Amino acid sequence: MHIRKSAFATILLITSAFGAEKMTAPQLSALAKSSSAGLRGAITDAFDAKDLKAGTAWSGHGPDFFFAIESASKPVLMIDTAPGPEMHQLAGTDIWYAAAIIHQVGKLHAFHYVVDGADFGGRLDLPAFGPLSYLQPGVPSGTLSDKITHTSKIYDGMKSDYWIYVPAQYKANAPAALFVVQDGSGYSKRDGNNPVLNVVDNLIARKKIPVMIVVFINPGDITDSPGTPTYNFVKAYGDKWHRTLRDSMRSTLYDTVSERYPRFLRDEILADVGAKYNLRKDAYSRSITGLSSGGICAFNAAWQMPDQFSRVITWIGTYTSIQWKEDPKNPDGGQDFPEKVLREPKQNIRVWLADGSEDQENKNYGSWPLANIRMANALKLAGYDFHFSFSKGTHNSGHGAAEFPQEMIWLWRDYDAAKTEQTYEMDAAEKAKPLFRVAIVNRDAE
Repeated sequence: MHIRKSAFATILLITSAFGAEKMTAPQLSALAKSSSAGLRGAITDAFDAKDLKAGTAWSGHGPDFFFAIESASKPVLMIDTAPGPEMHQLAGTDIWYAAAIIHQVGKLHAFHYVVDGADFGGRLDLPAFGPLSYLQPGVPSGTLSDKITHTSKIYDGMKSDYWIYVPAQYKANAPAALFVVQDGSGYSKRDGNNPVLNVVDNLIARKKIPVMIVVFINPGDITDSPGTPTYNFVKAYGDKWHRTLRDSMRSTLYDTVSERYPRFLRDEILADVGAKYNLRKDAYSRSITGLSSGGICAFNAAWQMPDQFSRVITWIGTYTSIQWKEDPKNPDGGQDFPEKVLREPKQNIRVWLADGSEDQENKNYGSWPLANIRMANALKLAGYDFHFSFSKGTHNSGHGAAEFPQEMIWLWRDYDAAKTEQTYEMDAAEKAKPLFRVAIVNRDAE
């Protein structure tokens, strides 16, 4: 009896301590294991009712996952292609739950249910983060600045918000490497779905990457500068394609194949950051990343200015025709990049590409998966130092975020702080592999 009272008291402490926040997968699993009466409330607090009904509710922390669904019949949980643990029913409800361990961390997984013999619900973007995506014990963390707002001259008064992360190991008398992240605010939170800061801190501490300052930059806003050439272009583009002014500004910045945005980074944002912190000036020590339109933006920055950036990570990159011929001065679109890679002089850059087979298609712009495959094959044929990671993911950051520690280690492999340049060569493992081929898997065989 004493043991049961003690265990119950522990559960009450857990429930009260985390009552104001959604419980994590390990906490939910602990409640389930104890058969606590508080499990019902914890599940309904942790998951939206619509996700429970749709069979899309899940929570994960490292290898620990917790799944819940509302169903009149007993569901069978499928993780990837194999049955998961048995689902248990909350007494007096139609809610079913299961705690699961996914041993393969650092990669993307998928889940769905089988209900009354039919597939139901689930998600294709289930990132299982490895230990390097969580700040490890004893690893020092640095300082993230408050929001800084910059007013651009290159973009006629556009206002851009950005944040500067300075690692604990930074010293003013030693120039630091640089990492620039597009759509930055979504990547600057340690407990979010894109734990960039945890990975950076862990890898710096392990000396897998150099001491680097990270700049998280958001797309700009042109609202306060009506009548300027940039405003007029962005407004016309938004009216044409039925997009908001902010969204159209993002596309103008990120999807345009030109040197304008790289010049904005170099001459405005990084000039301001460099006035405050000691940055390395060599492209060998500078990297850039982004997702979707931010992905092509990162590649374009290195392509246009390989003297500024030589290391690129691009997630679900929009190598499609979004800004194709929108600007007469810059008629190329993202869909032209494979041909540019093949036909124009080779740039000294190293590139990690990530995309998924269930990424989006659009009648106006084309297919993101096929565009990324074209990019990968162009880089392969042209002899670039690149890596292509292809999953079953959708237009989502889960795949790239799960692999982010691996991406950074690959991107910065063989880095030597005593150098300022290196001629990148395709690694031996990639040289031995064939081109990427395509198989049609979503049509009935004829």
